[in-house]
Amino acid sequence: MNVGRRMDYAVRALAYLAAQPAERVVPRNEIQDRQSIPPHFLSKILRKLVTAGYLVSVPGARGGFRLLAGAERISMRDVYECIEGPLCLMDCIEAEEAYCRFAPVCTQRSVWGGAQEALGRYLEQVSISDIADARGLVRRLEDLQQRKGA
Repeated sequence: MNVGRRMDYAVRALAYLAAQPAERVVPRNEIQDRQSIPPHFLSKILRKLVTAGYLVSVPGARGGFRLLAGAERISMRDVYECIEGPLCLMDCIEAEEAYCRFAPVCTQRSVWGGAQEALGRYLEQVSISDIADARGLVRRLEDLQQRKGA
């Protein structure tokens, strides 16, 4: 399993929004700048998160995005499955013989199946509120660099 950039960017965006006041509408450019997310990725990710019901998109000159539900109700697994699809370490775990003819006799399927279950349970326990980030990665990195330089 590889956690790709889309997932990383989705979590960055949600973590930033989770730390804002609930009624605040955050402009897309602010999310982009504070979390260093390329605009072409961010637009697609925000659209998916709106469609999934995690965000509200507010149109207009003062528009932007805000969380629809509380950040504590959005798990990392929810985000992963919204962005990447069902959590699956190996296709043979779910698709069995349709994916691999050896599935009925394979000795490693139980290992990967157990790892997938454990990962899924862990990701369900971590919510976006657990990693909320009001300042954003860019500012936090700048602060760290200033402290090291001082």
